[in-house]
Amino acid sequence: MAKSARLSHSDELRESSRLQVFDTIRAAGQIARIDIARITRISPATVTAITAELLSAGLIEEVSPDLARDAKRGRPRVALRVRGSAHRIAGLKLSHHAITTLITDFEGTELVSHEMPLRGGQMSPDALCEKIVAALDQSCAKGGFARDQISGVGIGMAGVMDAERNFIYWSSSLNVRNIDLGSHLSRSLTMPVFIDNDANLVAKAEHLFGEGDTRSNFVVVTVEHGVGMGIVIDNQIYRGARGCGAEFGHIKVQLEGALCQCGQRGCLEAYVGDYALLREANITSGVERHKDLASLYAAVADGDTMAQSILDRAGRMFAMGLANIVNIFDPQMIVLAGAQLAFGYLSSDKVVEEMRRWVVQVDGPLPEVRVHGWGNQMWAKGAAAYAIEEVSALTIREVASHVS
Repeated sequence: MAKSARLSHSDELRESSRLQVFDTIRAAGQIARIDIARITRISPATVTAITAELLSAGLIEEVSPDLARDAKRGRPRVALRVRGSAHRIAGLKLSHHAITTLITDFEGTELVSHEMPLRGGQMSPDALCEKIVAALDQSCAKGGFARDQISGVGIGMAGVMDAERNFIYWSSSLNVRNIDLGSHLSRSLTMPVFIDNDANLVAKAEHLFGEGDTRSNFVVVTVEHGVGMGIVIDNQIYRGARGCGAEFGHIKVQLEGALCQCGQRGCLEAYVGDYALLREANITSGVERHKDLASLYAAVADGDTMAQSILDRAGRMFAMGLANIVNIFDPQMIVLAGAQLAFGYLSSDKVVEEMRRWVVQVDGPLPEVRVHGWGNQMWAKGAAAYAIEEVSALTIREVASHVS
């Protein structure tokens, strides 16, 4: 399930042109050949040759021209669009409580959505793979088609990983480190699988469908059981040299501070994540008063000063982290997402104002901070979008091999 070996330079250029044409068609929805040439700056003759290959492979299709609209322009121009029925794609979002699956066609149109409950906690790689396969099978059964009719699977999960190799260095979903999860899944799944940090896939979904669709440089911060970050720079997800950059939850905010689930101390997540807030509340009270965050927030509403102090400290730590993001990346926008944002304390005016005080002051506007209430289905949509991109690249490469 590893991605294909590198091509020669000339083959890479030809493949790049095919991908550029295909991506332009996908981004436009439908577009004429002459407009593809104008946008990509690829010669009209080359665009015609490439689109003929894509048509022959069944990846795109011609759209009947709008005769009424084009009557004044002379001969109507035939448009092209991605052929939705070319592939079915699955996107899975793994959380501690559920696996959410979204199956789409090749255009990204939803075909099936499904949520399979999970018991919280870490599990072995084999057990996690069994759950992933079960969730996929349930979703396919719901849609009335077989698993082997899925062309690719995108999986978003929390942790530190190398997406290029489907290799998990560490994840809160697994009870062991350094796992080639792609190889484990290949024992049961025959289609390509593409695994990435779930925050990266939220950023991808945000870029394609959400608040970041008009921005080329922005950051998404997710706060749920843990804290994640996805970075978009020049319209691309930034992953770092080892494929595991953007670990915002594990920046250090206090020397020898609270214990994080990653095994280190003083991480931001150890003060802001779900488990960290509950741990602090229950240790401070001496009894397990709070089994979930709703209980903790209810205590705050009832005037519990201890509970309020826990949230206040989490807000200050979070503001410090956001200021560091601005100072390092200077993004156009920061999008806050995840279940905790529904409660509002991490996105309050007080937190944003503290962030602004700690940012390096220049005579220019600071990044806009927005809250986007992503549900698990939208996280899965990001995973599906990732798989669509990767399946597109693999399929274009296959087209190239037949042409060569």
